[in-house]
Amino acid sequence: MDVGTTRVDLSRLPVWAAGVLALMCGAILAFSGWSEWSSRNAELHNAEVDLGNLARSLTQHVEDTFELADSLLRGVVTALETDDGKPGAIPRLQTILKSRKATLGRIRGVFAYDEKGDWLATTEDVTLANYNNADREYFGHHRNSADRSLLIGHPVQSKSGGQWVITLSRRWNHADGRFGGVVLATIDVAYFAQFYRQFDVGHHGTISLMSRDGAVLADNADPDPRRLGRPIVDAIPYHPASGILQFRRFGETLQRIGFYQHAQRYPFLILATRTEADILAVWRHEAFLRIAVLVCLVALIVAIGVFLAKQVLRRQQLAAALAAKEENFRLLAEGSSDIVTRIELDECIGYISPSTMRVLGWHPSQLLGKRAISGVNPLDRPQLQEMLEQIKKGVVDEARATYRMRRRDKSEIWVEATVRATRRPDGTLDGFVAVTRDVTQQKTLQGRLETLAIEDGLTGLANRRRFDERLLEEWGRAYRDKTTLGLLMIDIDHFKAFNDTYGHPAGDECLHTVAGILADEAQRSSDLVARYGGEEFAILLPNTDSTGCLRLGERIRRALHEARILHDHNPPGFVTASIGAAVCRPGFERSAGPASLIEAADRALYAAKDGGRDRMVMAGEVIELPSGKAPATVPA
Repeated sequence: MDVGTTRVDLSRLPVWAAGVLALMCGAILAFSGWSEWSSRNAELHNAEVDLGNLARSLTQHVEDTFELADSLLRGVVTALETDDGKPGAIPRLQTILKSRKATLGRIRGVFAYDEKGDWLATTEDVTLANYNNADREYFGHHRNSADRSLLIGHPVQSKSGGQWVITLSRRWNHADGRFGGVVLATIDVAYFAQFYRQFDVGHHGTISLMSRDGAVLADNADPDPRRLGRPIVDAIPYHPASGILQFRRFGETLQRIGFYQHAQRYPFLILATRTEADILAVWRHEAFLRIAVLVCLVALIVAIGVFLAKQVLRRQQLAAALAAKEENFRLLAEGSSDIVTRIELDECIGYISPSTMRVLGWHPSQLLGKRAISGVNPLDRPQLQEMLEQIKKGVVDEARATYRMRRRDKSEIWVEATVRATRRPDGTLDGFVAVTRDVTQQKTLQGRLETLAIEDGLTGLANRRRFDERLLEEWGRAYRDKTTLGLLMIDIDHFKAFNDTYGHPAGDECLHTVAGILADEAQRSSDLVARYGGEEFAILLPNTDSTGCLRLGERIRRALHEARILHDHNPPGFVTASIGAAVCRPGFERSAGPASLIEAADRALYAAKDGGRDRMVMAGEVIELPSGKAPATVPA
């Protein structure tokens, strides 16, 4: 009777083996399909990341280019307004511009026009009397608007050279405030096109420099008047400042993935795009090869499965193999550099590998029967206890935690542990297995990287990134608590002349000394002293009113006077600083924002410079200007 039953069961074994084999092949094919789909998505994601990195880098490149052009424009505007009406002023300006021609670099040319659009001076070798630019859109804008900020115009064809150029212009005024004319700098569209062609964005990929309204200023194709100044996508959002787009360009059928990045200082953006076909071309080829190999492997598995089906009756051999695997696992656990721990249901240690001697200094026999979390730092124990409770309740089967453990010599190390539940054949929990490794070096390195991310390397002060973060935090705190928030903007007077005279190493030493003075004077732990950029510093003063700002500003001025850092090109003969301060109460000025506080302090700083430097101006106060000018009020 038993023999007959055994024979019937054995006759069904090939059927069961065939079913299991079919299930395995189906699972392999399903997993392969999921893996290929995940690989496809990963390719798209990596392309988005690459496009994002490219867009950010190119945005910085354009900002640097525009900043260079803007600095030239500011210099010409200053020269025109300073020498307005003086004999020989225009010939001197023409001589200066001619001498700068060889050093313009990315800038195509610089031009100065009077109020009628006639050319006054330029870096180009042309006859000035032959040209007039009063018909240009940017000229009309400056003539009709008193706004003196930088204007970035749409591409136009140069009158002197015929090439397509991007225009950057500023208005200049006569001494009585009337419109005096326009100062213009141009950058070849072809320069950006040639520069962008250095980057590989695929056969159909594009890199476009665009104005904020979506018009194309330049791209990686040859300059085409039909494409310049026209949009290539319906709309690009201004907020957030960067993001991913999926679209089709006008007249195209190819789906594109693009990443846009708005500039922070100027009204333009960079849009880098690639077609999905270009991105996935390599993946499609490799996926085809992988699928072909997989089909061959599945066929091989089927053949092997048929062979193995004949071996299912050799249970003793399988049992021996299983025992050998268990022994190999024990050898692996005991030879591993990580600590392998068996934790029983009562949370006591049932087994621990010999590597505990190297990591913790304890022999395994000394820890058997002890609670698994007894050596954990008391502050980290609740975290581990909660993790074990979650596994016991069946919420998760595996969890990971990083915490501190005490070694035998009383020192502490950081460890990372992965804890997994183990179960009996009926599915009930019978304990845990934990694999623990020493991650002290990684934690130390992580701390160092976090410090480098928020600290200025030259001065040791907080950097611009840390300042921006703290400004948002303190603004929110002042808004909630209805308290004041003060800001000092400090700029070293005539620092460029200091660098030109004494050299950049001396300039760095000067910045370091000034930074030390600022840090010493800002004595409260809540105050933040940061290097804002170049020779400009900022001090954020939570819960500080105008009186407190004035008191600190005067202390800083006195400290700089006492330091007596030699500076022959500064009228006092030593290094001084101009200070602008502003105070606001976010809880009562709801229309304002963090940027408005910076703008107010910055305006006060420029008022301090215009007032003769080496002084402090508080936003909102009336100041006396030099040279007999009428008093001015610094906007708050």
